[in-house]
Amino acid sequence: MRIIIVWVIVSYFIGSIPTGYLVTKLFHKDSNGKRDKLDIRSIGSGATGATNVGRAMGQGWARFTAVFDMLKGAFALLIAAHLGKSFLPDQQEILIALSGFAAVIGHNYPVWLGFKGGKGVATTYGTLFFIWTPESFAIVLLCGAIWYAIMKTTRYVSLASMLSMLAMPLFFWILKAPLPFTLVALALAALGVFRHRSNVVRLIHGNENRLK
Repeated sequence: MRIIIVWVIVSYFIGSIPTGYLVTKLFHKDSNGKRDKLDIRSIGSGATGATNVGRAMGQGWARFTAVFDMLKGAFALLIAAHLGKSFLPDQQEILIALSGFAAVIGHNYPVWLGFKGGKGVATTYGTLFFIWTPESFAIVLLCGAIWYAIMKTTRYVSLASMLSMLAMPLFFWILKAPLPFTLVALALAALGVFRHRSNVVRLIHGNENRLK
């Protein structure tokens, strides 16, 4: 139990690395080409994730932010898997699931930024990609294809993100994944929708921003 608690806390701090915040603070330039230490929380949705970074700095930096946010979730989960295999073989699945969830919580609610972070889409993808290999590879790639198809069709990144995350626990259930993995996929999908609640309101009223 001690190992689980310690690694859940460590996973939270790994997930809480504020990639988007650091990118704009360190590399954003004003109209004169000078670095201006932009706070990503002051523009767009106020979130620190890749979509908002894209609004401030373009799609190149958005992709960089998304990849790094995926990697931090994957790193926390892979170390948890190693620890579980070595020290807690009977509780390995629980350790992995809780660590993955903690990493996404860290991204969404980072202590460094007053618990105001991103919406957890990229970190959820990175976490679930490695949670139940090789089946989870196929699930996440398929959900990535769903995300892309919805985004290209509607130009709504928020809608694509929510629907693709909601598809994940369904596929884990269909493929009969271990219960902790299915439950954490469901919890992360619910958390993702909750984090997009303002987007849901705008979608309902027809004034959600489309990707240009």
